[in-house]
Amino acid sequence: MTSILITCSNATCAVPEAHRELFKGSEDLVTSTDGWEPGALNLAQGLAMKFSTPLIHGDVTRLLIDLEQDGEHRWSKISAKLPEATREKLVMRLEKKFRHAIETRLAEDFKRHDAIIHLLIHTAPLTDGKILFEYIGSPRAGEIAKAASAHLPGEVDASAHPLIEKSPFVQWLMENFSSEKYGVIRLTLSHSFFLRSVPMRWETMKKSLIQALDNAAKG
Repeated sequence: MTSILITCSNATCAVPEAHRELFKGSEDLVTSTDGWEPGALNLAQGLAMKFSTPLIHGDVTRLLIDLEQDGEHRWSKISAKLPEATREKLVMRLEKKFRHAIETRLAEDFKRHDAIIHLLIHTAPLTDGKILFEYIGSPRAGEIAKAASAHLPGEVDASAHPLIEKSPFVQWLMENFSSEKYGVIRLTLSHSFFLRSVPMRWETMKKSLIQALDNAAKG
């Protein structure tokens, strides 16, 4: 039986109250696509409901800390101004918490399931209508990615490829959980669906995508 884990790193553009003064005057930047990935959390929530699985997601704007990065690349030009001690606390409270939740969930799933597929949900400024399935790890990840991408509507430019350019977050996953049972699919959708309903309405696309992934996981 395949277990599905769903995570969404850049789910929100929220700024904790303790850091609002830091972002004063940069509100438009925070709410832009520089500050978060519009639509990613909405899709991740829909997938979590479909697969009846908990969702693990980031709680703050990536302009405060980018959970996909490490080292100095975690920080934006704004958050890099914070004292080192403050940034260390952010790593402990946000990054470590995020990764610990993933570790805990995977530890349980490895005990009870034959295969684990980890979906990383993203939106990005891709070509209008593009959906990219990038897979790494167990062969099952590639099978599901290819099957799901092949069963999306014709208006969608969907493709499935091995994941080559690994973020520090993905590198951490593969270093710590590499196994024939564990596979990662980084699912990235064009902003055009959520922001402009191009080439199809967001809700229509989301329903088709969730169904395609469900069918592929059962296949």
